Amino acid sequence: MQRRAMFTDDFKDQPYWWEAAPPEDARDAELPRSVDVLVIGSGYTGLHAALRTARAGRSTLVLEAEALGYGASSRNGGQVSTSIKPDFAALKRKYGEQLARGIIRDAQGSLDYLQSFITEEGIDCHLNVPGRFHGAHTARQYDKLASYVATLGDGIDTEAFLVPRAEQHAELGTDAYHGGIVFPKHASVHPALYHKGLRDVVRAAGAQMISHCRVTGIDRQAPGFRVSTARGVVMARRVIVATNGYSSGLTPWHQRRVIPIGSYIIATEELPKEVMDRLVPTNRVLSDTRKLVVYYRPSPDRKRILFGGRVSLKEMNPVVTGPRLKAMMVALFPELEAVKISHSWSGYVGYTFDTLMHCGQDDGLFYAMGYCGSGVGMASYLGMKIGLQAADDPAGETAFGKIPFPTRPFYTGNPWFLAPSVMVYRLRDRFDI
Repeated sequence: MQRRAMFTDDFKDQPYWWEAAPPEDARDAELPRSVDVLVIGSGYTGLHAALRTARAGRSTLVLEAEALGYGASSRNGGQVSTSIKPDFAALKRKYGEQLARGIIRDAQGSLDYLQSFITEEGIDCHLNVPGRFHGAHTARQYDKLASYVATLGDGIDTEAFLVPRAEQHAELGTDAYHGGIVFPKHASVHPALYHKGLRDVVRAAGAQMISHCRVTGIDRQAPGFRVSTARGVVMARRVIVATNGYSSGLTPWHQRRVIPIGSYIIATEELPKEVMDRLVPTNRVLSDTRKLVVYYRPSPDRKRILFGGRVSLKEMNPVVTGPRLKAMMVALFPELEAVKISHSWSGYVGYTFDTLMHCGQDDGLFYAMGYCGSGVGMASYLGMKIGLQAADDPAGETAFGKIPFPTRPFYTGNPWFLAPSVMVYRLRDRFDI
């Protein structure tokens, strides 16, 4: 009973974003017998890939097991960054300076690409460039951020700047952090409206999209593939796998390399303007240095706070995960103790063993996935790149296609190791080790 009291009377266990743009039912279209390019998955990756192949004159079909946009593309927090988990020094040690710089350039390019694409295509999705405040949850983490800023230069995140604790309230109305860092180029969108606008652009380019049409088998058959679906068979010269955190036994090679991690978000009820102005005066997207990531932001109309994080391994009941997220939010903003939750939902993030995103192809079977929590920008960018590759356009080359895509012995897609890892991360966050 006490838990239910945390929710508004009109509470919904689905994404807040769906109020403006729910996933689309597009199951009535006729399944073609053959296409040049068949794309599996209707998220940002799949649609950007489909757009490039369609504009290159290839007949293109996008198949989705659920409604169009049902997955992470309409469930994410709408934060857009250039986030690459390993720093430049680590990338340089592993891959050499040239490839390391290529990875950083592509990461920065993803942000530029997304903003240019939305603007040029006229997609109304509340694109904003408020920057990101990344809070230091301990004094030691602030010192690490200071060391990071000191090493910047030569074209790598040169505009990032430190915010000491004494100036923190200009960025965020909390005393929970020990200062932080601002990345001024990071952006935000309404993810479901972005997806809706992207669907419109892809349709205008001539690609076909069919929802509720699960792919059940992919068999190589010269000169391409025989793709079995719940509604029949399609012959395709090339196939693009764009399933990311929802990859399955359909493509076991990819399933062995992507780790599905549950991520959870709540939306608060509407808050008074003076409260929003005090808590998030700059309208930035927000995150912090904890290993167990939290991410949050104002809604596009600045009436709610959307707060996300990883509060569970397998629990997908939003009535259970919602109060856990609220407790984390209240730890940052104690004055929100009495605020109720209007929406609570979850989805899967596709992680990788090297914490980098990957794309490539295997004799006509193309893929891009493993965005490690940075999927709004990177899925759009690498979707575009893999679409160009499938259309034989050399502009599709990317540094992320030049690095190996690792797995681990005995891993088949069930991340049994997450439970002990989360316990370790909680200890590391608590004791800053």
